[in-house]
Amino acid sequence: MRTIWMRMTTRKTKKRRFDPLFKIFRHPLPPFGHLTCMSLLICLLALTWPAGAAAVPAAAGAAQSHSGSHAHDFVIFVTVFTDQGFALPGARVRVRRAGERKFRWQARSDRRGELAIRVKQDAEYEMTIDAHGFQPQTRKIDAREGNREDLTLQMEPIAGGKP
Repeated sequence: MRTIWMRMTTRKTKKRRFDPLFKIFRHPLPPFGHLTCMSLLICLLALTWPAGAAAVPAAAGAAQSHSGSHAHDFVIFVTVFTDQGFALPGARVRVRRAGERKFRWQARSDRRGELAIRVKQDAEYEMTIDAHGFQPQTRKIDAREGNREDLTLQMEPIAGGKP
């Protein structure tokens, strides 16, 4: 084995990085050592964890005190269908504050025609939905009360065109 090790270290190519013997001899732990160490650490942590300690309230308190939390957000859930009732993937939804010209949020519907957009509470929003071959629609959303709005939209095809 020593001759293999000497040849691998004296070679000037990058091929030695992909050689499994190089990894065995260069790493301080045997193969699968990381998995063994991690399982040992988890067992030790479980044995030494205080029985009365609750991790969930501490995490919830930390999330509320964080300034970047989503505690005061409003979620807009949209499901988009075709005129025949099939899910419409790829429909673009853009959202802006009422009275503004620039759209600040946008998303595309997934293969089931669903999407979600998170905006700030205590404002009114204007949402525009458009998809290829369908007429664009505009909806107003009041985010001053509650924390979510569920919308189901049925898109109408453009007159005289194929969807």
